Amino acid sequence: MKIEIKVPAVGESVTEAVVANIIKASGSQVRKEDELVELETDKVNQVIYAPDSGKLELTVSADETVKVGQVIGYIDNDIQGEAEKVEEKKEEPQESPEPQPAKVQTPETGSSARRSPDDFVASLSEEQKTAAKPPVQSAPPTKEPTPAKKTAPHQERKRMSGLRKTIAKRLVEVKNQTAMLTTFNEVDMTEVIALRTNEKAKFEKKHGVKLGFMSFFVKACVAALKELPAVNAFIDGDEMVYNHVCDIGISVSTDKGLMVPIVRDCENKTFAEIERSIVEYAQKARGGSISIDDITGGTFTITNGGIFGSLLSTPILNPPQSAILGMHNIVKRPIAVDDKVVIRPMMYLALSYDHRIIDGKEAVTFLVKVKELLEEPSRLLLDP
Repeated sequence: MKIEIKVPAVGESVTEAVVANIIKASGSQVRKEDELVELETDKVNQVIYAPDSGKLELTVSADETVKVGQVIGYIDNDIQGEAEKVEEKKEEPQESPEPQPAKVQTPETGSSARRSPDDFVASLSEEQKTAAKPPVQSAPPTKEPTPAKKTAPHQERKRMSGLRKTIAKRLVEVKNQTAMLTTFNEVDMTEVIALRTNEKAKFEKKHGVKLGFMSFFVKACVAALKELPAVNAFIDGDEMVYNHVCDIGISVSTDKGLMVPIVRDCENKTFAEIERSIVEYAQKARGGSISIDDITGGTFTITNGGIFGSLLSTPILNPPQSAILGMHNIVKRPIAVDDKVVIRPMMYLALSYDHRIIDGKEAVTFLVKVKELLEEPSRLLLDP
């Protein structure tokens, strides 16, 4: 019996995918739950597993676009039984057939036998039918394949992934469809670093996860979003939609492109819960097991270019969100404190925002609020 292999549903907004990799070749024997094909969508990759054991028959090839629900192959689970039967037949001794006497052609049955008038008339009608049949048309000439683009000896061409195409498309859309501006500030990370240094060992022992900088920024942004709800809103046609939850996206860099898993209900999560969620999502994103639900529905985004050494940059919006916070590298710099020049670990912050819904005053106030909370992290426990 042949079992169909279909393209599964990979999200409400995803209707097609690209065959990124053929893991098991067509015609090979596979076992149940073996990885067969890797599909690539504009958001995530998904592996299709064998529904049963048997011989694999694929009807698609690499780089081919397929639809959700489309049959892309079969598993013939009878092939194993047939192979066993063949082996059994080979083992059984086979008797040589007895020679049959040759047929002797008689004048009555030979081709040169005399035919009656009726037989002659019948043969003429058969010849007329054969002559009346239309000639067999030859297959139309196949269309010549499009010639491959020329590549210089020092160049290499690679197909752009679906995720990379989506990222490129959205970047252009953000540029063309929003009034994006960026405001900057700097934060003294002395207190956060000191608190993290003093508490990280006890924190990890108690919660089983390391205390990073990201949870401080998430909690600071939650407090600022509550105070300035426009930063947590977005535009839908002629309406402004205000979110009453803080579902914050955390940018994660992977080999296949940038992904933004969503840490939901951050306003109700503890530092440990936030750190644990970030670690889990980062592992899923880099391991290719992240789902559509994990990366959709965010209200605000934080991206950390500082882990790559970025000193200052302008983050781009993650639509339909209206704002994104950019973290950067922590660098010790001389600054004036109480009329004295001191060396402090400083970080530049950047808030990109859609000026159509967020005014400059709101954007600057939001960033100042985040700065103040990070420079006095004890206030994060006091803010409602």
